[in-house]
Amino acid sequence: MIEEEAPVVRAGHRNGHREVTVKTTSGPVKVKRPRLRDTTEKFASRLFGKSVTRTNALESLVIASYVRGLSTRDVTNTLAEALGWDAALSKSTVSSICQSIRGEYDNWRERDLSGVTLDYLFIDASHFRMHPNAPAEPVLAAWGIDTDGRPVFIGLEAAGSESHDAWADFLNGLLERGLTPPLLVISDGGGGLISACELVLGRSLRQRCLIHKCRNVTSKVSRHDLAEVKKDFWEIFDTTTLEIPPGQHLVEAVQRRIDDFATKWEKTYPSAVKSLLKDRISLTSHLRFPVEHHKRIRHSNFIERTFGETRRRVKVIGRFPDETSCVSLAFAVLDRAATGWRGFTMTPAALRRLEGMRRDLLDPTPVDVIQLAPQDHEPLTEAA
Repeated sequence: MIEEEAPVVRAGHRNGHREVTVKTTSGPVKVKRPRLRDTTEKFASRLFGKSVTRTNALESLVIASYVRGLSTRDVTNTLAEALGWDAALSKSTVSSICQSIRGEYDNWRERDLSGVTLDYLFIDASHFRMHPNAPAEPVLAAWGIDTDGRPVFIGLEAAGSESHDAWADFLNGLLERGLTPPLLVISDGGGGLISACELVLGRSLRQRCLIHKCRNVTSKVSRHDLAEVKKDFWEIFDTTTLEIPPGQHLVEAVQRRIDDFATKWEKTYPSAVKSLLKDRISLTSHLRFPVEHHKRIRHSNFIERTFGETRRRVKVIGRFPDETSCVSLAFAVLDRAATGWRGFTMTPAALRRLEGMRRDLLDPTPVDVIQLAPQDHEPLTEAA
């Protein structure tokens, strides 16, 4: 017969509580930490541990509850049930966190952008269900890399669709608040998005996301040849073996590789080749920029991965109670994630090249316009 182990009895007992201030990205938050007597063991909170003074855990719990449409009382009770009443927050603390999220977003979306100058602008959208009996609708987002190589979260807005008008309104709103057009816009191949970029950011070059394009091309290929076609696709844009500096000559070399790919596969997979050739100009725009930036500016998946955090939280929420809750959560997640985004290295050579491109694309002087014959300037403009 197996003897059951006696339960472990810990020495000491609780003797009231004391207030502890925990720093969060929404500001300091006061919680109640139990006092212990007749023991040398320190109280360890399941939420904060023994001595944590800064955390996003509490903020995440409150945000997740808030966007589910819970009242302040409901949020307080939910946290107490999950963490124990000893770790419960006051109603005023929960209320201030919930209200601050929306307040932060309202101030952020109206802020002046005239002091922001971007080299690269990444734009994308993610879809969420936020209205009763309606399909998922997009939240449009934009972030960029400024002239110092620092990442900047630029814009976020709910829309009814990813139409030309929706994207044009979103981009025009950024310019109206003072944002200088970027050198390069990186995006997927949505028709409404592309036409809006060409209208609103006509002087900026446009880079078609290579990851999205690879998915488009390989979706038209059988499993038997999938690995080889994917390998050939990525070899087109592998410039490590080309001893050519960034610029028109490098673009032309990669365009020749696109022609070779088309020659090899056009009889077997004409639809895949047609998909590739349709965007051939915008697939090589990144090659005009500093080589050390190529791998990060040739796709828009960075913001997609960040949006993934929002989608993971939505899985436990189901449908948002309204548009306000949806945008509030997306903003809270993206804004806090932005503090950990990695910037770009800006070498002296890279800075000189980017400044020259800015002058040619966005600030041409009358002399530049006279000296540049149409056929000389056209390849640079076409890439937009």
